[in-house]
Amino acid sequence: MSELANTFLFVFAALFPVVNPLGGAPLFLGLTSDCTVEQRGSLALRVAVNSFWLLLGSMVFGSLILEFFGITVPVVRVAGGALVAAMGWKLLNEGANQKADELHEADGSATAAYGFYPLTLPLTVGPGSISVALTIGSHHPSVELSAHTMLVIGAALLGLVAIALTVYGSYRFAGPIVRYLGQTGANALVRLSAFILVCIGMQILWGGLSQLIGALHQLPGAS
Repeated sequence: MSELANTFLFVFAALFPVVNPLGGAPLFLGLTSDCTVEQRGSLALRVAVNSFWLLLGSMVFGSLILEFFGITVPVVRVAGGALVAAMGWKLLNEGANQKADELHEADGSATAAYGFYPLTLPLTVGPGSISVALTIGSHHPSVELSAHTMLVIGAALLGLVAIALTVYGSYRFAGPIVRYLGQTGANALVRLSAFILVCIGMQILWGGLSQLIGALHQLPGAS
């Protein structure tokens, strides 16, 4: 039981600060400010489900996919960091009204599409989260399946479920934040969160660049 609890806490504690659903809630509110309560609740559920499957896929198949295409994790961090920073910059300068209007006027299929991009990727599950999931997936080498192994895998899945539930709860019930802060306060919070998103994107990008530069210095003949 101790190992199962440790596995659950390891997965949850490693992903929660990176996914940061509480920090993403103001951005979610800004991007869905003109949606109805039902639309926002539906999007919150869709984002939570998408986040679970994306993290699970990254954990189980991420390393294989990157290896198949010859892509390294530092490159993923550079590309993903640039995408996150660009999204934050656009939201910081243009605000969320344009995207919110698109969500409000969209039909069911279009709303489902927004539920994946940009609300799930990269707003909720970004390159940092994917990198952490990749690391968790490669932390334990493949072993022969047994009852104990299945229990450990189940504990890891419960950790992902807990992350998805926190995403849903943070996004679904973020509406009272707007009523509490008012329109001006909510707009300021969205702008601040957008700036933080730019900083996070630049930090992720710099982390990937640092790894690539370090790899260059380790090449034979490098000064």
